[in-house]
Amino acid sequence: MTLRPAPLKAAAVLAAGFVVVRVVYRVLFHGADGAGQVVLPLPELRLPPPFGHVVMFGPATTQGLWDAAASAIPIALVILVFGLLNAIVDISRLFGRGARGGPLRGIARTLAVAWATLPALVDGVRAVRSAQRLRGERARVRMLAPLLQRTLERATAVAAALELRGLAGVPREGDCARPVVVRDAEIGHHGRTIVRASDLRLAPGTLTVLTGQTGSGKTTLLRALSGVHQHLDGGTAAGLVTVAGHDRSNVPPRDMARLVGVVLQHPREAFTTERVCDEIGLSLSLRGVAPEIIRARVAEVADRVGITALLDRRLSGLSAGEATLVAVAAAIVEQPVLLLVDEPLADLDVASRARIVGLLADLAHRAGMCVVVAEHRGTELGGVADRWLTITDEGLVIDGSPASAVTDPVRTPSPPRGDVALRAAELTVRHGDRVAVQGAAIDVAAGEIVAVVGPNGAGKSSLLTALALPGRAEVHAKGVVALVPDASDDLFLCDTVRDECRRADRRAHLPVGTTLGRFARFLDADAGSRPRAEQHPRDLSDGERRVLAVALQLARAPQVLMVDEPTRGLDARARDLLARTLADLAEGGTAVVIATHDRAFADAIAHRLLPIAGGRLGDPVPPTPRCRIQAEGIPVGAPLGSASDDSPVRNRPEFGIGGTPVDRSRLPVIGLLAVNLVALAAFAWPLLAAALPAQAQAAAPVIAVALVPVAALLVLALLDGTVRSAHSLALLGTLAAIGAAIRIAGTGVGGVEAVFILLILAGRAFGPRFGLLLGILTIGLSSLMWGGIGPWTPFQMFACAWVGAGAGLLPRLRGRAEIGMLCLYGIAASYAFGLIMNLWFWPFAVGAGAGISYEAGAPVGQNLASFLVYTLVTSTLTWDTLRALTTVLGILIIGRPVLTALRRAKPVTAPTAIPAPALR
Repeated sequence: MTLRPAPLKAAAVLAAGFVVVRVVYRVLFHGADGAGQVVLPLPELRLPPPFGHVVMFGPATTQGLWDAAASAIPIALVILVFGLLNAIVDISRLFGRGARGGPLRGIARTLAVAWATLPALVDGVRAVRSAQRLRGERARVRMLAPLLQRTLERATAVAAALELRGLAGVPREGDCARPVVVRDAEIGHHGRTIVRASDLRLAPGTLTVLTGQTGSGKTTLLRALSGVHQHLDGGTAAGLVTVAGHDRSNVPPRDMARLVGVVLQHPREAFTTERVCDEIGLSLSLRGVAPEIIRARVAEVADRVGITALLDRRLSGLSAGEATLVAVAAAIVEQPVLLLVDEPLADLDVASRARIVGLLADLAHRAGMCVVVAEHRGTELGGVADRWLTITDEGLVIDGSPASAVTDPVRTPSPPRGDVALRAAELTVRHGDRVAVQGAAIDVAAGEIVAVVGPNGAGKSSLLTALALPGRAEVHAKGVVALVPDASDDLFLCDTVRDECRRADRRAHLPVGTTLGRFARFLDADAGSRPRAEQHPRDLSDGERRVLAVALQLARAPQVLMVDEPTRGLDARARDLLARTLADLAEGGTAVVIATHDRAFADAIAHRLLPIAGGRLGDPVPPTPRCRIQAEGIPVGAPLGSASDDSPVRNRPEFGIGGTPVDRSRLPVIGLLAVNLVALAAFAWPLLAAALPAQAQAAAPVIAVALVPVAALLVLALLDGTVRSAHSLALLGTLAAIGAAIRIAGTGVGGVEAVFILLILAGRAFGPRFGLLLGILTIGLSSLMWGGIGPWTPFQMFACAWVGAGAGLLPRLRGRAEIGMLCLYGIAASYAFGLIMNLWFWPFAVGAGAGISYEAGAPVGQNLASFLVYTLVTSTLTWDTLRALTTVLGILIIGRPVLTALRRAKPVTAPTAIPAPALR
């Protein structure tokens, strides 16, 4: 048993605070008089009608103060007991056990996802703040937009991972002899065809490599084969696309989890657990396999992949190569017929790439799986691949050739001019207790290109970030230093590529269209058009987003440009274009520093290479003779399919949240309404108890406190089926983690309930039931984290749930009218929340003997008047007003971008019926 001290400390503070508050209330409302010496000789003040029975102040005696403190001890002890229980319970394992089965397994799985998301939130805040500084933006509220986008993208990745692992699925048998059959297929999105293929058949025991230019549709084809494209992304797949004998448009990924294994791009973003062993065994756990069998199977797979030593490690501490190996192990734990792997070699050092290539070859040629790999680094798979597929503008070409390196020299950059543009001496970078860079010294001349090379975890990114951020005494630079960071998506602030480029032009005082034109040229050297200008930046492919980030940073006309992993996601042609661009910048006098695993790229453009290992820079070495990376080789064979982009799309499926077809059967609305009414009655017990017999009045407080947690459990049970879809679960878990983090950050700041902003906007975007669940889960998770669990917790859960649900019931307006309506709702919700939370707790907070104490059997008017005085003085005029102001300001400042981000994450809906309803 492990004791977590934080919840116990928080409970002790709350218990002590409750005793102090009880004493203060007694002094304030004429309840601290009695025997003993007078400590505070305060005058009595009787309020005017209708509050004439209320007397404030009065003399406070030693006995009166002691009685007040003693009367608070029973409730303080209850608070301590809750804190102790929270301190000794292993929360993450509790969620994990609940997720395996039972009436609340959907809710438990949601909380498990939320718990695993919390560390990523902290990392996300740091990364976004750093990226905005790198772009020259101030750390304002605007940074919340990229932070939310980053977090919602993780929710989408988690949703895909859970769907692919078989969440709520019905396992199917398949035809192992026919892993992939595609005929006359048109795969696209929103009426636009992205990939065409007329006849493709893949056999077991083969390794097929899929190549193509940046944005050509490699990931789209893999997601279509996995079923994620049709059932989660809302995409289309006309024609025949079958996997293991099943039509991908008709059978969702969750039902084929045992037949198809998938390693998504950026596998770390799709991890849904905390530890390696739990992640590998997740699909088995979701099927309800016995823990003993899961452990044995996980150990077997880990041994095959060569990661036995990692099983007890936390996922957050893995290197990029280790994370990819874990993702492969998780994908093959069910021994699938088909294994789909998207960009497994990206950002890996030479040793890690060789290890991944060998593993994929072993799985195909020895384990007998049909392995399909989408990869820009096609040449590295040349020795093990059985077939090559290339996506061109005309369609899918079978048996093409891999990209190859040729020795045609590029235009060599001119020698550096000699003036030092960037200098660092004795530069040390620490991340907590870990030293990432130790005593680095580096000089970069104007016009020089320097490539920092080394294995994963060597300190390359830490070095570049330290060189780019201002304020370090060890770093001296002439002019602007710009860095395109590893997480370059965090640079984006706007809703379209065009707006993003306009913002960069405006801040750099450039003619409008300059940055957009540069972005277009990066994607196609001969293009005069403005490609993808109206798309959201994060809807571009990996390579396109990388190119956009480079274009944005170049708008600042830096004297020193640094790019971390410049070729990630780029095809050979785009890499060659970027190489020429960096060479042109160097010839113009710009100092260029890159950190890369792409040794061929570094050799092609750099004047010198700086090796780094273990955080220490080595002596510079010259590059090998420069060569350019030729664009993808001319494929052998004719393109398949000839339909034009404006061809009609056939057989388009439509799905509800989570890619799950919508159930037209109604949720138990009457049951939900009844349970919420019971909870409302428990809130209002001080006013309702007057109608009860005298004997029952004494039991009313106990009944009220007991009813609300029972009601909360009933609500969760009634709504549990609505979070069985992967997308609902992932969105709820991710937003609950955000809400918990916001609430904890505001704890102790009177009335600043920034979490209301999230609840209102999420309820507005996703509907009342989503808002209801989000409110409950946010309060529950945050209370478990910081130890704020007590008798009040279920009441807070319901009150916040009603705030989120109410936003989903508001009229359907858009634009400024919607924001104005949400502001008015935020004001009303803030005051209503304060009133209803005060009402049930008022008798406990004040106790007996004060001027505003609850009196059993007193007229409703008298108790109501006492309550109004209590809430006005202690809450409404202070905490509630500040809460309302916080909510309104938050909605005004971030309401529109947050709603846009949430609505981008919301899947399409349609009328197909399924057993498990989708959450709306």
